[in-house]
Amino acid sequence: MSFRVQLTQVTLGDIDRLFDFILERELQHHNGDLNIADRALQAIQNGIFTLQTTPFTCRKSGTSPFLRELVIPFGHAGYVALFEIVDSNNVVMAAVRHQLEDDYH
Repeated sequence: MSFRVQLTQVTLGDIDRLFDFILERELQHHNGDLNIADRALQAIQNGIFTLQTTPFTCRKSGTSPFLRELVIPFGHAGYVALFEIVDSNNVVMAAVRHQLEDDYH
């Protein structure tokens, strides 16, 4: 079974924000590695691919069995993606945050 993963505008904004944060941080360092932002984006994309096949393996978020969180490892912390399994064919990713952030934006 394969799920179609849809990204909301909020999710796309979150991904842009996280990418820009890493770029800015690395630009401030004398020997910053600008490829880190690309690798972070690749980690998030790999997480999206995971949702295409196994969304029910992710931890539940809240009281609904269909609202879940995907932990995306990257570096020392990583990211967390909030998503909902809408039906037997569709998953909607609602937001992405860094694991050290307080909550979703």
